[in-house]
Amino acid sequence: MPAPDVSVIGLGRVGLPLALSFADRGLRVLGIDNDEQRLAAIGSAKMPFEETGGQEVLDRVHASGRLELSDNIVDAAKARDIIITLGTPSFAHIEIDISDIRSALDELLPALGSGHALILRSTVAPGTTEFVAGYLTKKSGLRVGSDIFVGHAPERIAAGRFFVEIESLPCIVGGVDAASSARIGQLFEAFGAPIVQTTPVQAELAKIWTNILRYTTFALPNLLMMDCEQHDANVFEVIDLINRDYPRGGIASPGFTAGTCLRKDFAFSEERSKAPGMLLAVSRVNESVPLFLVDGIKRRLGSLSGKKIAVLGLAFKRDTDDERDSLSHKLVRLLERELADVTIHDPFVATETDSFEDAVGGADVVVLATNHSAFCTPEALSTLVELGTDDCLVVDPWDCFGAAQVFAYASEVVALSKANS
Repeated sequence: MPAPDVSVIGLGRVGLPLALSFADRGLRVLGIDNDEQRLAAIGSAKMPFEETGGQEVLDRVHASGRLELSDNIVDAAKARDIIITLGTPSFAHIEIDISDIRSALDELLPALGSGHALILRSTVAPGTTEFVAGYLTKKSGLRVGSDIFVGHAPERIAAGRFFVEIESLPCIVGGVDAASSARIGQLFEAFGAPIVQTTPVQAELAKIWTNILRYTTFALPNLLMMDCEQHDANVFEVIDLINRDYPRGGIASPGFTAGTCLRKDFAFSEERSKAPGMLLAVSRVNESVPLFLVDGIKRRLGSLSGKKIAVLGLAFKRDTDDERDSLSHKLVRLLERELADVTIHDPFVATETDSFEDAVGGADVVVLATNHSAFCTPEALSTLVELGTDDCLVVDPWDCFGAAQVFAYASEVVALSKANS
């Protein structure tokens, strides 16, 4: 295979669709990952996770021969353009962990030379791109902007929408200098989306605050849901009163708000925040929703010891297989601590779960933890009513069944769903 045009380090849910998209547009791509099972799956033309349209693109790319795979980071230097999509978690002390990125830089250093561009696609804290540029200069002696080019091109695409949004969402490019910006912008022009040039720190802030905005936006209806329970009010009716024909409405609906991006990215700002605790409070609201639901069940049923409770959904987001940082797992652990007999069903995730019928059969409680479209149907509700106990409690913070009740007994849900339809 000729020398690749671009290398992508990290073939996870950000890196693999990006690598496939480049290859599908005619570029020769080298994809690098240290997960042998993932590399084997990709090499045999099998998507290792769900991404709408991903298998079709992988099939085309596999047939074209334009994607090469490696488990050796230093191989990335075979391409002029190197994109890093490695994870950037935070430590327990609200401190950003860039150790994976730094390790990748250390492995690349001996192979980097004049003409290389290094592009951060990972979510990073403000100042990280400038750190990378300075680190490369310090360790290699290469001059950024003339010998080597560095910048941040953050990924802001929603799970399940990659192959649509990669060619429609504006691509933010924050090069550390004009030459780096031009070089990186030229690479991403392959997708046909508008290129928006800015500074590295503004690109970094735009990415993390995109996620912080969503995390905060969803915390408000979750807090409202808890307030409504306290005051014996209906959260869905209150939301309707706020939004109906009101030009300054727009509050979202409640539900589990987590996932690997939203749940951690507030820490990128909180690390050096001038308003410490504000975003921690937002996190606390979203993180407390599973406990709120458990407490709500106990208020209605008393002790949960020996009660069969079906949890529907392990993924953090509707109709995806992504369980990373899903609050469903926290809900399950809390229920198990109450000595409940927990059953789980999710039709998407890799984790083995019960069938829908086995999960809800004889259930005293059914919790809609993820609003998968397969759960939000009259047929699913009918099966639940048929197989669950006569007084089965349905916990539906998403309002999947249209009953507009977070807590209601199955017979009530059926009646209210019909009345509201």
